[in-house]
Amino acid sequence: MNCSPAAAKPSGHATPAALCRAGFAHLQSGRVAEAELCCRQALTLDEQHPDALHLLGVLCFHAQQPDAAVEWIGRAVQQAPKAEYSLSLATVLERQGRLEDARQHYSHALSLRPDDAVLQNHLGNLLAQLAHNDEAVLHYQRALKLNPQYWEPAQNCGMLLLELGRHAEAVKCFDVTEKLNPSAALYQMRAVCLSAVNRFEEAEADYEKSIALDPSLAETHNNLGLLHWRFGRLEQAFACFDSALALRPDFHAVLNNKAVVLLHLQLLDEAFATLHRSLAAAPNDAQTLFYLATLQLLSGDFDRGWLAREARWRLPSVGLVDRGFSKPLWRGDEPLDGKTILLHSDEGLGDAIQFARYVPMVAALGAKIILEVEPPIQQCLAGIAGVAECVGRSSTPAFDLHCPLGTLPLAFGTQLDTIPLAQGYVPAPPAARVKAWQDRLEDRLGPRTRFRVGLVWAGNPDHKNDHNRSMTLRTLAPLLDCDVQFVSLQKGVRDQDRAFLGERRDIVDLTQHLTDFSETAALIGCLDLVISVDTSVAHLAGALGAPVWTMVPFNPDWRWLLNRDDSPWYQSMRLFRQPKRGDWATVVDDVRRELEKRVAAGRAEQDQASLLPA
Repeated sequence: MNCSPAAAKPSGHATPAALCRAGFAHLQSGRVAEAELCCRQALTLDEQHPDALHLLGVLCFHAQQPDAAVEWIGRAVQQAPKAEYSLSLATVLERQGRLEDARQHYSHALSLRPDDAVLQNHLGNLLAQLAHNDEAVLHYQRALKLNPQYWEPAQNCGMLLLELGRHAEAVKCFDVTEKLNPSAALYQMRAVCLSAVNRFEEAEADYEKSIALDPSLAETHNNLGLLHWRFGRLEQAFACFDSALALRPDFHAVLNNKAVVLLHLQLLDEAFATLHRSLAAAPNDAQTLFYLATLQLLSGDFDRGWLAREARWRLPSVGLVDRGFSKPLWRGDEPLDGKTILLHSDEGLGDAIQFARYVPMVAALGAKIILEVEPPIQQCLAGIAGVAECVGRSSTPAFDLHCPLGTLPLAFGTQLDTIPLAQGYVPAPPAARVKAWQDRLEDRLGPRTRFRVGLVWAGNPDHKNDHNRSMTLRTLAPLLDCDVQFVSLQKGVRDQDRAFLGERRDIVDLTQHLTDFSETAALIGCLDLVISVDTSVAHLAGALGAPVWTMVPFNPDWRWLLNRDDSPWYQSMRLFRQPKRGDWATVVDDVRRELEKRVAAGRAEQDQASLLPA
């Protein structure tokens, strides 16, 4: 349409107001030409009539002429600042992406009609787009309070809270929505929130309701599959993934999930095939490349695995942060003689300990090494050969180049037979510190008469694989009857373990003195053996060259490889593997038998020694 108010002969004795009412009625019924005619007739009678200016602006908006719409509606607002004019202007501005301008006009409309639930909801939506989330939630809540039967603000609020990770609050909003307007999408979103707050049975019920209402939502089948997988219901998990793929054969996220389940079952050929199918659908997907790297490294294909593992930097779920360094990244392709390089921790404590073995190799290239790691391991790793400075993130000195610790295996082209310093590389703690721990143990136990074994049964509970790699202390009960002195190395004892630990007076617990890993290293220096699940203490013991037995799950972390009871990363380490998923009992029995053999061999050596002439 032409948004100039051309003259049009008014019909009969119609007033501008009546013509505008008729024009809006025509527009609502889809009769745009008739609405335009009424508008122009009204403007012929009164070229500044606010309703006519407003109608012309709305017609321009419908004609996809937003600039003209803003002009005409703006003139209407100047003539008469009515709420409906401000609302229309805000709507046009929002569509143009002029969100702050739109916000002003929504707020003005709301100041004129504060009890308008629809306006409250509109403003909430705009504030959510502007990331003013707390304000958005307040407006959604006001809308619902004004009209308890208005389901849209309840659902909008729930969706925003879900996006913000405030899952428990989101569930309450979705509960309101369900009573007013149940839908497949609603049940899917509420199920995601219920899973996040560990209300898994309710989540499963909601996924089933969503599928019953709309079986065509591939995402719902995928989410239900993940829930089944979490609880070991593998047949149902695969069925859900296959249902999702039947709907969307190229749904690469589902293919990735299916591949992970196959990996956990050690069906590696099928996992590889599924990941390659996923890559065909999304060739540069970081998650797929990362999973593929895990498989490659697990199976010993280091050539391709290290390179594919660099995809981790594009994965928000991994929690890595691009530091935005202005200095270049070193990946083994530039001379280092006379340069200062920052080697910085990019993953967990155990990863930092494992990859710190490369520091002497970097130093051998002529570089000055600044090692940046987390405070708990800073003092422990500061003594590694080649470290000039060991710092935390808050006090990084100047440098010429940088490299994440996890990228060093790629930089050096590491193969299974070229892993450096497997015999140990973290220097022994100072003798005085070890002596302090010897004294603590003697104060508690008296003179040393039995084999001493350190125990770690759980890792960081926030680790995404913690449910797979950790166990309860009670699971180790068959081991605790061995004739050895057990010493706890377990920091952060969980509630379910605390009572059991208190009952076992045969486990010495001095962990209140383990203020950092240098103290842990000193305590390990007083022990004959460390028995640990796959956590940072196992890496520390291996890096010290101390005897360590590591209990690993059926689906191990990539660094433990497959079908071997030794580790090319740590010569002093022995691996004890689950024979099937979740079977810690067999692992504990195997460890017990080997521990009894070790103790018996030690006694035999002592007996032999006692027979020798003085």
